[in-house]
Amino acid sequence: MNITTKNITIQTETLTLTNQRAVFWKKEKALILSDLHIGKTAHFRKNGIALANHVMKSDLERLSVLIAYFQPEKFIIVGDLLHAGNNSDVDEFCVWKNQYADLKFYLIEGNHDRISKVLEEKLCLDFKADILELNDIIFVHDFDKSNPKFQITGHIHPGFVINSPVKNIRLPCFVQTTNQLLLPAYSEFTGLDTKNLPKGGQFFVFTDAEIYEI
Repeated sequence: MNITTKNITIQTETLTLTNQRAVFWKKEKALILSDLHIGKTAHFRKNGIALANHVMKSDLERLSVLIAYFQPEKFIIVGDLLHAGNNSDVDEFCVWKNQYADLKFYLIEGNHDRISKVLEEKLCLDFKADILELNDIIFVHDFDKSNPKFQITGHIHPGFVINSPVKNIRLPCFVQTTNQLLLPAYSEFTGLDTKNLPKGGQFFVFTDAEIYEI
């Protein structure tokens, strides 16, 4: 797996975008990502659609590489950690997570995160809320127009279309505006929304090898 990075400035802070669908904030020693959708493949299997769970395994293996690379102390999920509540994929996620007992685990709840008290204890969360503020930057799953502070968000699964004479190519991306950094979905088992994106933004489109600023 190739990790390509690009530093951007938010407020006065330096954040490092990666082509592996996550951001590292060196000052806070925080690895930041959104929309893991743990349990999505198990949810499909439960409903009669045979899907192997290699997608989740691949997502977690990629995350392990990022943790080894950046050595974070915090792990911030900007919503939709889970896809459909408690299922067998959640058990596998907890086994994976137990390798990192010293890593503080922050969850900003998303629209898919229906978490009972029992499930919350199972996940061993260090923090769970609808919103988090660090150094004057807000973390929230979906952009809150009523909040004037800079927001790091997920939810949209942003994508960018590159037009080509042969065919159009859709790629995941980050989008930065004056008051928002929209994160791509971390899980590769998600669609891409190329329409409902913030206006006037800078796009950071990525492949397995590169990050392109558009």
